[in-house]
Amino acid sequence: MSFFNLKRFGLKRFNLKHIYTAALVYFVLSVSQVNAEEKKVKDCLTECKPRFGIVSAFGQEADILLAETTNKHQYKINGNIFTTGDLKGNPVVIVLTGVSVENAAMLTQLLIDRFNVHHLLLSGIAGGVNPKYNIGDVVVPSKWASPLEVYWSNNSQIPSPCGKLGDLLCLGLQLSQFTNNVNSDYQVANRGTGLFMRDTFIRNNSNFPDGEFKFDYQVDREMFEVAKSVNPILAKCGPKNPKLCVSNQPQIRFGDRGASGTVFLANANYRSYLFQTIGAVSFDMETTAFAHVAYANEIPFIAFRSLSDLAGGNDSQDVGAFFGSGLAESNESKFTLSFLEAWAKRHPNGSK
Repeated sequence: MSFFNLKRFGLKRFNLKHIYTAALVYFVLSVSQVNAEEKKVKDCLTECKPRFGIVSAFGQEADILLAETTNKHQYKINGNIFTTGDLKGNPVVIVLTGVSVENAAMLTQLLIDRFNVHHLLLSGIAGGVNPKYNIGDVVVPSKWASPLEVYWSNNSQIPSPCGKLGDLLCLGLQLSQFTNNVNSDYQVANRGTGLFMRDTFIRNNSNFPDGEFKFDYQVDREMFEVAKSVNPILAKCGPKNPKLCVSNQPQIRFGDRGASGTVFLANANYRSYLFQTIGAVSFDMETTAFAHVAYANEIPFIAFRSLSDLAGGNDSQDVGAFFGSGLAESNESKFTLSFLEAWAKRHPNGSK
C-alpha cells in the first residue's frame, strides 16, 4: 500500500518520520523477542547442550554413575567438578555437592546457571524413618519437606507473636499445615520447648511478585511415573564386602514424604516424631534444598534415596551393611541407571 493513499482508507496522513519511527520500534521489539527466546535456550555460562542434571552428595554415590558415563568431559567451577557425558542414552551433567543443605543448594544453583539443564535428579543415600522399611531399600517419595524449618517456642502452646493465634506474618513467617494437630510440635526433652514446623517462603517467575509459602515440594509427575515403571533387582549384599548382607530383601518404596534438615539425625525420638507427625519415610541433609532450588528455577525434579541405616539409632542389626559393603549406594545407583534407561526410551535423542 502506498503511504500516500492512506487517506482512501479513512486513516490520517502519516509523514515519513512517523512511518520510519514505527518501523524502528517494531524492529527493536521483534529483535528483543527473538533475543528473549534465545536466552531461554542459551542462558548458560559453561556448556549449553540440553542435559539431564544429576546431583549426588556423597562420593561413593556419584562414583558408580560416573563410571557408567561415556564421552566424559570435566569442568572445574569454583573448585567443584562438573562432568558432562552420556549416561544410559541421556546427555547428562553430574556434580558431587558434598554433605549439607548449604552445599546442595549452592551446587544445584551453580549447575543450573552453568549448564542447560531441562530436568534434575538427585541420587543418594539416607537414613530410614519409616520403621517398616529396611536397609538397602530405595525410597522414591512423591514430595519433600524441611521439618526443621521451625518456630522455636518456650512451650507447646501455638505461638501468636503477631497478635492472633498461629499468626507469624509480621515476622515474614508462616506455620505449617500441621500446627493445629495434636502434638504437632517437637518437645525437647526436659526443656519444655516446642519446635513448631514452618512453611518456607519461595519466589519464582510463576508466583512473582507475591511469592508463596510451601511445606512440600512435589516431584515431577512424569518422572515419578517413569520411576514406577522400572523394577531392577536390588542386592542384599554390597560389592565391597559380600559377607555383610541384610536379612531382608531390599525393595523399592514409592510415595509418601521425604524429609531433609541441617542435622545428621542420630536421635530415635525425633525420628519417631517425624514418622508419626508428617509420615516421613527418610531423612537426609540435601534433598529438600535441592528441591527448593529446582522449584525456584521451575525445573522438574525427582530424587531417589537408598536407606543406609535407621536414622537415629543402633536399633537395627543391619546397620553395618551400608558402611561395610556399600549396599545402599549400589542399590540407589542401580535404580537410577534403570530410571535413566527408561527415560531415554520415552525421550530419545536427549529430548525433554
